[in-house]
Amino acid sequence: MKNNVIPGGGFHHIALRASDFDKSFEFYTKGLGFEACLVWGEGDGRGAMLDMGDGTILELFGGGSGKSDSSENYRAGKFFHLAIQTTDTDKSYAAALAAGAVADRPPCDIVIKGAEKELPARIAFVYGPDGEWLEFFQTK
Repeated sequence: MKNNVIPGGGFHHIALRASDFDKSFEFYTKGLGFEACLVWGEGDGRGAMLDMGDGTILELFGGGSGKSDSSENYRAGKFFHLAIQTTDTDKSYAAALAAGAVADRPPCDIVIKGAEKELPARIAFVYGPDGEWLEFFQTK
């Protein structure tokens, strides 16, 4: 669907501030197969853009130790969950667990009943290195 208000509008990235940048970077790149397309900075100023495989980006930042700071970035809330599209929920879930994720909800089939139609899917949830909630979502 075309956005008639924002020219060329669409999803580009979601950003996550990690308490342990190296651990999160390894989890997403080696564990889940995301590809680093841009990496910058040092210490708490580190950042990386990680391609999930289709051009969608997870932007990872250091400095998420939870320390109090008056800046806007530290006051921002964390995302509720990140849904990662897959063609094999079971394999994705197993890969995340092997990479160190914590199991939350094992793969299961669901049907989301919308007003206009139903959407059958296979989903699973894990917690990433910073407790971020990740969903693997396979449309059936």
